[in-house]
Amino acid sequence: MKQCGLFFLILISLPSCKGQVKTNLPKDSVSVSAGQVKLIKTLGTNQYNNVGCELQDKAGNLWFGTKGEGLYCYDGKSFTNFTEKDGLSSNFIWSMIEDKTGKLWFATADGISCYDPSASLLPGEKKFIIIPISAITGGTPNRKTMPDSYGMPHPEENSVWTILQDKKGMFWFGTVNGIYRYDGVKYSHFLENDGVINNTGVTINKGNAFGVERILEDKNGNIWFGGRGTEGILCFDGKTLTGFKPNGNHWLWPLLQDKAGNIWFSSWWGVCKYDGKSFVNLTKKDGLCFNNTTCILEDKNGNIWIGSDGEDGGGSDAPNGGLCRFDGTSYTHFTTKDGLTHNSVWSLIEDKTGNIWVGTRNTGLCRYDGKTFIRFTDNGPP
Repeated sequence: MKQCGLFFLILISLPSCKGQVKTNLPKDSVSVSAGQVKLIKTLGTNQYNNVGCELQDKAGNLWFGTKGEGLYCYDGKSFTNFTEKDGLSSNFIWSMIEDKTGKLWFATADGISCYDPSASLLPGEKKFIIIPISAITGGTPNRKTMPDSYGMPHPEENSVWTILQDKKGMFWFGTVNGIYRYDGVKYSHFLENDGVINNTGVTINKGNAFGVERILEDKNGNIWFGGRGTEGILCFDGKTLTGFKPNGNHWLWPLLQDKAGNIWFSSWWGVCKYDGKSFVNLTKKDGLCFNNTTCILEDKNGNIWIGSDGEDGGGSDAPNGGLCRFDGTSYTHFTTKDGLTHNSVWSLIEDKTGNIWVGTRNTGLCRYDGKTFIRFTDNGPP
């Protein structure tokens, strides 16, 4: 497996993943004991911060984005931690993708950090490129302020919350100032002089309150948008933008299209499933383990995994939260009693060998091998 190595930073204001300058980084990333490797917190984040996004790259490395502790890269043997001091634009990572050329894009609380593993550099050097929010929106970036009581950066005007590269190669960015696109040459604001038929009544203009936190492309090429706003979910078919509020719900995240073609949305009112014709809500009344849902994954066997922030919003180890597995017939509930690092689950990924990795609050991480959970953080007794 290709080693993660050390990263290399290029600080630019150009809106692209191009350019190259060489510099050495400190060699003080996370140390690993002789026993089981651990994802170790180094910046003292509190219990509300989480491992919020996960990705396995083409080389097999696993990447974990955190809220407050930066990035962790796991090469199968050890973790390497990257923070602002190593060149990241922010220690708060909202989402990440690997593009068609193998570059990694990290959406952060202060613009984008982009990494090109194929760059021809000196041994031990890698490359980060910073793309500030101003390069995407064309506006003036806001100065950083102290984090709020939950450790989150405030205000969030510089945040890029989500990134998607669609089948045609177009990049989509969800920000507090709406939706932006990047065609490889320039950035443009979605719905601004682009001829889209807007049937939603939503004016997604700069400064509008509709912040897009999740973007999903389905198998037919439709682009779905969702966030914690009042506008519900939006769908763009390439020509027309249409809005939905399934059963009156307005706070939904489009997260998954399963093998059967159903699109799954998380919400604070259970999960919502769309079969192309109608929306169906699944809640605790239908057997779901909880209503407050955060992340959804379909594994290689067709099981649907659903994470929860807990009915109380993640405090006190989210006693009503945890992880739920749906096999198409019944639900199985997993909690800290079964080995989870925390009952507030915020990210899920299945690796190439079939293990399920679970990211939780308190910067928790564990791996499920089909029988047991193995903890990769020191968040209390197993």
